[in-house]
Amino acid sequence: MQIEWPLWLPMARFIIPLAVVWEAAWKGVALWRAGRNAHLVWFIALCIFSTVGISPITYIFAFSRKRE
Repeated sequence: MQIEWPLWLPMARFIIPLAVVWEAAWKGVALWRAGRNAHLVWFIALCIFSTVGISPITYIFAFSRKRE
């Protein structure tokens, strides 16, 4: 009896590492900005939740203030 692999398995080997790198890059920038701007609640939320970049991107473009 031969085991049949699911059709999505080769695609998952590409998508999962890509998602991990994507999340780490956005999360790193968002955590750096939250720490620099002393936004403790955002810093903790960004550390706890993993949303494939949605919450870090939201923080970066909507809630972090820009320094001049």
